Amino acid sequence: MKRYMITISTVIAVGLIAGCGGSGSTPATSTAVSGKVADGYLVGATVFLDKNSNYQLDSGELSTMTDANGAYTLNMAAADVGKYPIVAMAIQGVTIDKDFPAAAMTSGYMLSMPATAVSGAVNSNFISPMSTIIREKMAANSGMTFNDSKVQLRNQMGLPVGIDMMADYIAGSMSGTNATQYQAMHTTAQQMAGLMAGQAGLVMNGSSVNLNRYRSMMATINSNMSGIASNVINGQSMTSAFMNNMMSQMQTQLGSMSISSGFVNYSGMFRNMTSSRYFWSTTAGTTTPTTPMTGGMMM
Repeated sequence: MKRYMITISTVIAVGLIAGCGGSGSTPATSTAVSGKVADGYLVGATVFLDKNSNYQLDSGELSTMTDANGAYTLNMAAADVGKYPIVAMAIQGVTIDKDFPAAAMTSGYMLSMPATAVSGAVNSNFISPMSTIIREKMAANSGMTFNDSKVQLRNQMGLPVGIDMMADYIAGSMSGTNATQYQAMHTTAQQMAGLMAGQAGLVMNGSSVNLNRYRSMMATINSNMSGIASNVINGQSMTSAFMNNMMSQMQTQLGSMSISSGFVNYSGMFRNMTSSRYFWSTTAGTTTPTTPMTGGMMM
């Protein structure tokens, strides 16, 4: 596949133009909201405070770009902390994934974190495929709390109690008693991002996104999280039969959706089930993922 080459120094320069504190006016009394963006750390990704929750960077919304370490800082009014979600855009031909640093990404995708999770604590705002699916669970199901969403995702992935689903899994995989689990999160996030990037032509239009197609894509990923986690546990890559089948069916599903169709409710694909028994079954000592929650992809 042809890739667009770009040096990290070029991306950093663009980020410096945007300013480490973010574009837009900085309030007299502000709070620094900082963190990183990843599936692997993303260099040159656009990060913004999405005040109207339309997943697009609008005029006047605070924004910045990630630096050479995938880090960002948004200086916002204290009253805005925890009030609005933060969105990160990986930009085709610009953003570099440090897991694959030789070239810029050939397809873009969008990540986010729920408003509830946004904090003024230093470097606490990690934006990843995990934070994204957590946000989408809450957005689709008004009865699902932030904690419920994290617990459900942890159980979908077959991870033990104590694993922080909002944590920087790259840093967590470096050492500690849960390093293996955080490495599994990292690899799963890579495959989730691969699925998102694979639908970019149907979901993304430059810096804008078709919300119904995006939500349909995320709902399908959510329905199949146990299968994706199992793919990783079994040492399978993005080219496994399961992932190829999932990618193909997602493309067919999204391609059949009208670009201008009205709002579609996907709450049924984000049901509030927080017990691991909904996602995994154990037979003769072997644990396997159950069928998808809504009859989506085959396991």
